[in-house]
Amino acid sequence: MPSIDLLLHPIRIRIIQALLDGSELTTKQLKMHLTDVPSASLYRHVAMLADAGVLVVTGERPVRGTVERMYALHLPSAAVGPAEARTLSLDDHRRAFTAYAAALLADFDRYLDDADADPVDDGVSFTQMALWLSDDELATLRRKLAELLVPLSAHRPGKDRTKRILSTVLMPAR
Repeated sequence: MPSIDLLLHPIRIRIIQALLDGSELTTKQLKMHLTDVPSASLYRHVAMLADAGVLVVTGERPVRGTVERMYALHLPSAAVGPAEARTLSLDDHRRAFTAYAAALLADFDRYLDDADADPVDDGVSFTQMALWLSDDELATLRRKLAELLVPLSAHRPGKDRTKRILSTVLMPAR
C-alpha cells in the first residue's frame, strides 16, 4: 500500500482523478487533462505513481525512438482502506481531508473558469443533510449507494454522456 503522503500530493490527486473513470491514458493524454502542470513535473509524478503500483502500464508502443506507455489506475492502491485508515493519526486524517477538500475546490474553480460553465444546466449541486442512523442503517446506506453507483461508474464515454464528479463526505455530526 502506498503511503498516504504519496497519494495526498495535489498533482498526483489530479492524475488519479483523471483515471478514476477506468480510462487508459498516456502521459501525453494526461497532459490534456492537466494543462497547467509542467510536462516535466507530470512525467515525474506519473513515474512516482507507477513505481508505487498506483498506476499500471497497460500497453507500450514505440514513438520516435522512445516508448510511450498507457497507464490505468490500480484502484486498490489508490485508496486508503479501513485497515490502513485505522493506523492513521487524527492529524493524518485531517491532512487527508484537507487535501480532498482542496482538490474539490480546485476542480470547482476549473469548472467555473470554463467559458461554457452553466451550473444550473450542468446539474451542479451541493447539499447537506442530517441523517439519524444506527450503525446497521449506516451500513445499509453505504451498501445501497454502492449498488446504485458501481454500475454507473462502469459507463464509458458516449454521445450523450458528460463526465460528472460525485464527491461525498460522510461523518458524525458534533
